[in-house]
Amino acid sequence: MRLYMNKRICGVDEAGRGALAGPLVAAAVTIPFSIKKLRRLTKTPIRDGKTLKKHQRERIYQTLKGLHAEIHVEIVSTRRINNRGIQRANREAIRSLIKRVDADRYIVDGRIRLGRIKGKTEKVQTMVDADATIPEVILAGIVAKVERDQLMQKLDQKYPQYHWKSNAGYGTRQHCEAIVQYGAVHYHRSMFVATALRSSQI
Repeated sequence: MRLYMNKRICGVDEAGRGALAGPLVAAAVTIPFSIKKLRRLTKTPIRDGKTLKKHQRERIYQTLKGLHAEIHVEIVSTRRINNRGIQRANREAIRSLIKRVDADRYIVDGRIRLGRIKGKTEKVQTMVDADATIPEVILAGIVAKVERDQLMQKLDQKYPQYHWKSNAGYGTRQHCEAIVQYGAVHYHRSMFVATALRSSQI
């Protein structure tokens, strides 16, 4: 793991929280090498994954695996999101990751309230914009997005009418129009879809 002031850092982030369809994917990443080395090998800037192109995110992810970074992923199904709500589902996924990873410090993107985690509460810090400033959190976000995009591409083969391969389940106009035309399937988040259709005025 990378050392920061003699601390082993674990970054945690998620992808797909605001999507209308598909799972939420959370990831935890720790790295036993420098960010400079990763940047040199990938020839790619290490920054918020949302600002990178798909092939750049995939290159970073493959390089992480090749360098034996510690990567853990938690997938939250649409059914679980519909049953428990996105906030609770997200919190449970992140708590599960923190419990699975051994580190001296855990940095989680956002303002999420995680509650007490046995033996680790004092080691956990939530931070707004950590996905743009903390290398391990940036990498966790990239891993989560790559994993989720791959899942959505597989689902697109079953439901091509929703264009999930290109919109990744988010509420684009094309996606909303497809829901109006074909209806929703069990991979859709019911409350999210209802809100999106009311606001889209399609």
